[in-house]
Amino acid sequence: MAITRSTCCYCGVGCGVLIESTVDQITGVQGDPAHPANWGQLCTKGLSLAQSAASLTNRALYPELRLTRDAPRERVDWAMALDSVAERFADIIEQHGPDAVAFYVSGQLLTEDYYVFNKLAKGLVGTNNIDTNSRLCMSSAVTGYKMALGADGPPTCYDDLEAAHTVLFAGSNMAYAHPVLFRRLAAAKAANPAVKWIVIDPRRTDTAVMADLHLQIQPGTDVALFNGMLHHLLWEGLADPQFIAAHTAGFAELKTMVRDYTPKMVAEICGILEEDLRLAAEWFGASPAALSLYCMGLNQSSHGTDKNLALINLHLATGQIGKPGAGPFSLTGQPNAMGGREVGGMATMLAAHRDIANAEHRAEVAALWGVDSVSAQPGLPAIAMFDAIKAGKIKAIWIVCSNPAHSLPNLAHVRLALAAAELVVVQDAFINTDTVAFADVVLPASSWGEKSGTVTNSERRISRVNAAVAAPGEAKADWEIAVAVAQRIEARLRPELPTLFPYVDSEMIFNEHRLLTRGRDLDIGGLSYAQLAKSPQQWPFPADASHGQARRYTDGVFATDDGRARFHAVQYLPVAEATNSRFPFHLLTGRLRDQWHGMSRTGRVPALFEHSAEPALTMHPLDAERRSLKAGDLLKVSSKRGSLILPLEIADSVASGTVFAAMHWNGQFLNSGGINEVCSSAVDAKSAQPELKHAAVRVEKAELPWRLVAAMSVEEATGGDILALHAIVQPLLQACAYASVSLQGRENPLLVLRVADMAAPEGWLERLFTALQLQPSANVLQYQDAKRGVIKRVAWSDDAVLRGFVLAGDIAGSTALIAQLGLVWTGPRIRVFTPGQAVANDRVICQCIYVRESRILAEITQGADVAQLKAKLGCGSVCGSCIPELTRLCQTALVC
Repeated sequence: MAITRSTCCYCGVGCGVLIESTVDQITGVQGDPAHPANWGQLCTKGLSLAQSAASLTNRALYPELRLTRDAPRERVDWAMALDSVAERFADIIEQHGPDAVAFYVSGQLLTEDYYVFNKLAKGLVGTNNIDTNSRLCMSSAVTGYKMALGADGPPTCYDDLEAAHTVLFAGSNMAYAHPVLFRRLAAAKAANPAVKWIVIDPRRTDTAVMADLHLQIQPGTDVALFNGMLHHLLWEGLADPQFIAAHTAGFAELKTMVRDYTPKMVAEICGILEEDLRLAAEWFGASPAALSLYCMGLNQSSHGTDKNLALINLHLATGQIGKPGAGPFSLTGQPNAMGGREVGGMATMLAAHRDIANAEHRAEVAALWGVDSVSAQPGLPAIAMFDAIKAGKIKAIWIVCSNPAHSLPNLAHVRLALAAAELVVVQDAFINTDTVAFADVVLPASSWGEKSGTVTNSERRISRVNAAVAAPGEAKADWEIAVAVAQRIEARLRPELPTLFPYVDSEMIFNEHRLLTRGRDLDIGGLSYAQLAKSPQQWPFPADASHGQARRYTDGVFATDDGRARFHAVQYLPVAEATNSRFPFHLLTGRLRDQWHGMSRTGRVPALFEHSAEPALTMHPLDAERRSLKAGDLLKVSSKRGSLILPLEIADSVASGTVFAAMHWNGQFLNSGGINEVCSSAVDAKSAQPELKHAAVRVEKAELPWRLVAAMSVEEATGGDILALHAIVQPLLQACAYASVSLQGRENPLLVLRVADMAAPEGWLERLFTALQLQPSANVLQYQDAKRGVIKRVAWSDDAVLRGFVLAGDIAGSTALIAQLGLVWTGPRIRVFTPGQAVANDRVICQCIYVRESRILAEITQGADVAQLKAKLGCGSVCGSCIPELTRLCQTALVC
């Protein structure tokens, strides 16, 4: 058994992991106790990494190619695939110019991968049309940092979590999105109960439940709130005039503007109590150290940059920056979004935090790369890029490690764009994403556990990523694929010149990247692979340094020309799309605890579905009652752009007039692309980040009388591979008005299919029976009532273990049967068709110990608190991801 030191591939915390492996198989994962990002802690997703890598089903294992759009892709060798991509890109560049091609890359790439793609686009091809899915998560935070502080990058570090006396969460359900850091915060608060938590969120999330003060604002009113808090801070004399005078500029204009943002007026705009606004401002301003933590709720907005700036204004006005426990701290959504920004891998920036508009910066990059020039024309950011593809201005798109057919808003528009492109190249580790369906060329890439390079986390800490096993099949490292194509393109575009891509390993790429950072704010001239092998390091880390810098701006000198931070007088503007009589609901989107992004990895682990088993639309009880809706009803959710159908979940975590849906579900688990079908592509004018967090929608009951529930254990149909069964069933989803498929179980993995329509699609049931191997036999019992349109089939194994079923036309008893799967059926088999006692959804709250909600509630009923639950049941004692929910369940019991 070998142990390899690497990092987790999920959120931007950058947790260190120790990978256990044999020669060709990852067998286990544990947190790295020596890594300063997590000190050995992992969340449920990180702890499940080995399970996600256990099967090669749906892995991209070899190149595929089609020469015409109406032909199926066929397996080809690497030489043919690389030659084809290079020739077609070069043809388009020569015929239409460099801006007729584009690259759409990913915050899941390693820094070295990012670097090569950026150089390929901007150095070789001569286009700045390279953007990334980081545009969807961090671009407003980046723009805010640059405008206010002069440079990208949080001024804070993880040690500030323990040093803070007041913590303000803005648009971040940190308990779900960054649970390892949240656990550190919770431990600090337990050690010092005087620490105050303020949560600003339109939903009552698990993070909000644990707060001292929850400001449940109306969607999109954050700027008004921050301006109102600043008004009250100034009124109460809680600003820091010495800091303002010595280290900032632009305060007078801001002070004049916020006079109009009285607490009374702002409370009315935000829909909160005036005294709560005042209390939040006083806690923040009077605190010895105030830390703000913010994420997609601020960034994914048509005014995301303004929200960031208004929050940073609070820090500058009170001097809450550049000292322990204080500062604005943007929490990164992806494992290497910051590494991508460091190398300039976005359409609006150059390497090492240089600007495309700056001629001197362009000349510096050109000189270091050995090219004549770098284009002064800014590239197209994500939304504009796909608009240009649809319009025919961009002819070819190379998509790397991203799934825009699911993650971008207004998915119908994205699908039309991909269908209109002359060439779509998809480079990915997984063959089953929604985007791969549009690919003319598939290039198989290595995945987590198979890569070597570096990543940078939320606190600017660079870590080494080491491969534990070789990539399966013919998959290659992302940078290797990019280099191979680049060398072929340069043979066409700049023959007889030295190659721009001489790299033989990732270390050569990293060393070139280091050269571009020297003298810049993110200088890592003192770092090397050898140094990083000893320990991860924060930047800046110049050549003469012995260690990285934990906090920035500790001397009050900022990265602007005059060293002063900038206040920005930003006015409150409403959401891009107002509700009205046709679309009366505010739709909010967000994350689930145990899933990540498009589920291409977490969706491979059945146990990770057991906390949230299927997609849902959450609605307030009063709104459901007014519409005579009940939990489980199917609802059609519509906007100006599209629609989808989702089951109803009723909860008071959302305010009346607001609904919520998780962003993870996509065409692999639904008969639609997920909630982004209805989301708006309106973007922030400064950062070009789309408003993925809000849309105006209409909600109507979907009258679909024909229902089906099917469930199957893997042993019956596929010899033990639940993912293979999923791959067989997934193509059936599209034929139905509503269909969802999910996995569940730990020791006995199951696939569960739920379908609704006006009637059974013609021939569809037979296709399903074939897929599940449920043809009548000695161990398959069938009941049919043709008059009622009912057909049921149930399968046993030879040892009388119930293995699977299909109930069509009448789904009574389906939940009871699911609970029986994998168990020996002891009664007469005919009784399987008699509806069993209704079984309530019994979610797994604690993944680590596998403790279900019913056991937890039973203990709470007997008076147990969180500490007693941990001691008796073990829940919350391993990764801690479930502690916020345990807290909420205990609080709910006290209220009841």
